[in-house]
Formats: sequence, C-alpha cells, structure tokens
Amino acid sequence: MPERINVTRSSLPPFEEYCAEIREIWDSHWLTNMGVKHQALEEALSRYLGCEYLALFTNGHLALETILAAFDLHGEIITTPFTFASTTHAIVRCGCRPVFCDIEPDNYTLDPDELEALITDKTAAILPVHVYGNLCDVEAIGAVAKRHGLPVIYDAAHSFGVFKDGVSSANFGDAAMFSFHATKVFHSIEGGAVCCRDAETRQRLCDLKNFGIHGPEDVPFVGGNAKMNEFAAAMGICNLRHLEAEIAKRRLAAERYDAQLSGVPGLKLNRAQRGVQANYAYYPVVFDGYKYSRDEVYDRLAAEDIIARKYFYPLTNSFACYAGKPGFDPADTPVAAYMADRVLTLPLYADLSLADVDRICKIILE
Repeated sequence: MPERINVTRSSLPPFEEYCAEIREIWDSHWLTNMGVKHQALEEALSRYLGCEYLALFTNGHLALETILAAFDLHGEIITTPFTFASTTHAIVRCGCRPVFCDIEPDNYTLDPDELEALITDKTAAILPVHVYGNLCDVEAIGAVAKRHGLPVIYDAAHSFGVFKDGVSSANFGDAAMFSFHATKVFHSIEGGAVCCRDAETRQRLCDLKNFGIHGPEDVPFVGGNAKMNEFAAAMGICNLRHLEAEIAKRRLAAERYDAQLSGVPGLKLNRAQRGVQANYAYYPVVFDGYKYSRDEVYDRLAAEDIIARKYFYPLTNSFACYAGKPGFDPADTPVAAYMADRVLTLPLYADLSLADVDRICKIILE
C-alpha cells in the first residue's frame, strides 16, 4: 500500500550537518538565554530579510502577542477571520477586541476596500494576514492606516521567503511576525521572529520576552519568557542554508498541480501575484461548482490515506470559544465564509514526489 501522504512534511537538513552545528552547544553547555547560535541566527535572518531590527522568539504566537504588547495597544484591532487561531487569540489574550474585515476573493487576504468603514475612535491598530504566501495589498492598507494614524502589524507567518519587487515581506507595515513552526517553509522546529522598524521597539520586544531583565540586579520592566533556545536556533541556521533549494522543490510540485488542475471547471487555483517572488508555502484549491464538493474530495483523498486540510475552516469568528460574543459572526464576512466552506489545501512539501502529485490529481479529477 502507498505510504501515507500528509498535507505537509517538515524539511530537515542532513543529520551530520545538524550534529556539527550543535557540537559547540555540547562544548559550551550554553543551552538558552541568547547564546551563540541564537545570535548567529538573528544576524543571518536580518541579512536574508533585509531587516535591521529583528528579535527571535520561542514560537510565532508568543512573537505576535509580544509585538501587540510592545505597541501597548488598547481597544479594537481590525483583522481577518480567514487565518489560523493564533491571530485572533493573540488579540484577545492581549486584552483587545478583534474587528473582522472581509477578504479579497482572489488572494484571500484582508480587503482594503472594506477596511476604512470599520475604523472608529476605538481602533488601535490593523493586523492583516499574508495568506498561503499571498501578500496583502500592502500599499492600499498602508494608505488607509496613514490617513488614520494607525500602526499596521502583519501576521506574516505564511510569507517567509516571499519578496515583492525585491523587498521581503518583513519590511511592510510597522512590524511583521514570522512563524518558524516545523510545518513552515523555513523552520527552527518551533520558533518565531518579529521584524520592526527601530531599535527602541526591538529593545522593548527583548525586555518582554526575557522577564524585563537588564542585568543580574536590574529588572526595570515586567516581562515573560519567550526566548528561543540554542537547539532550535541551530536548526534554523541549518535550514536557512537550504531554503532556496527547498522552495525550488516546492515550486516543481506546485507547477505539476497547476499543469493538471488548471482550466478544470469548478476548480479555482491560487493566482500568482505580479512582482511577487513566491515561497510555495501551500497549495489551496477552491471547489466552487465542481462535480464534487470540497468535503467529498477531502473524504475521498482521506480514504486513500492522503491528508489534505480545510484551511482555513472554520473561520475564527465562528469558533466555539467566542460563541455569543459581539462581533463574532461569520455572516459579517461573507466572502471569507464562502471561501472557508470551499477551500482545500492539497499536500505540498519539498519531498513530495511528482508521482504523488499525479496520484492526488487523478483522484480529484476522477
């Protein structure tokens, strides 16, 4: 029987390369607290992303919570429900209220045409999400934010390795959060980062992630613990060396899907964005008028031990944990609700064989 195909599979560097990278940790016994590997990864990421001010975190969610805290936000934050749970939960856990904006039907990101009408005197910030590696309309969102004097903080968890006209997604808005979870295009097993615009904000991030400690006898701020450890940083260092090759492999699989599924009535594929260098993080297909529903295709693939994902379903504004709370109604974001009921992300990772892509497409088309 063919091997099970999951929706994603973590990329790993050669075993010997990782062992060599962690040798220094064994020699020094410095396992955490911003050691040599942590510093090296921060420097390497800053160079790759073209972002001078970058802080590493133990995961993307704590990175997002910390940047919201660093901006000292209170009131309402406009965001999208077409996202992972982390985005909405971070807003709520920081004591703010999410206000949900609908999405663009072509790239699934926050619709700037719907944004301005949601801004009130309670609005504290805008938190758009780059989805599947698709970039938000950063120019339009930035123009609205500037008119109203609002910060823009991007959930860029899906967009590591994405560049627009040669500029990394790290450099849009006032800050951008990346997730380095094991399932991402680039990962450090668990991890995350925030890219920001100035040294003061970066220092505030570092204070918040390390108990507010400045020295053995100096604790001027209240903070928590969200530091990346040395073993995770070592994995990040190794994986960054192989990133371009990994993206190239993902591209081959995505192009194979395109070749077989393009032009099929009832299937809507992800559109390439003009001027954008993609990372091929996900392969979403919208089943809209196809001979089988999204759920029927999902079940048929699962019967063949092929695990696709209804991503994002359900919308975060329909989560059970928020039931009955004001503003949590998927009817307020009809485009997002429509897409959530029809989208399926197909398996996509660097080691996915073209033969397996062919088999997945054959099942869908039959």
